[in-house]
Amino acid sequence: MNIAKVVDAKGLSCPMPLVKSKKAIDQLASGEVIEVKTTDKGAKKDLAAWAQASGHQLMDMKEENGVFTFWIKKA
Repeated sequence: MNIAKVVDAKGLSCPMPLVKSKKAIDQLASGEVIEVKTTDKGAKKDLAAWAQASGHQLMDMKEENGVFTFWIKKA
């Protein structure tokens, strides 16, 4: 997977991971992927709902040592 931009939102609480993700994805071309890293448990639901509502594709998500990593492809 080719990552165009990495968003480090670790230590930030809602809604900042979502705000930073939206700002990052707005700078990409269609089809490019952002990687979002956050420690906010609420981001699991928030980022998935935002991606779907915005037409973007949540490609994958994993949790490791309290860090959630998301890969979102821009519509």
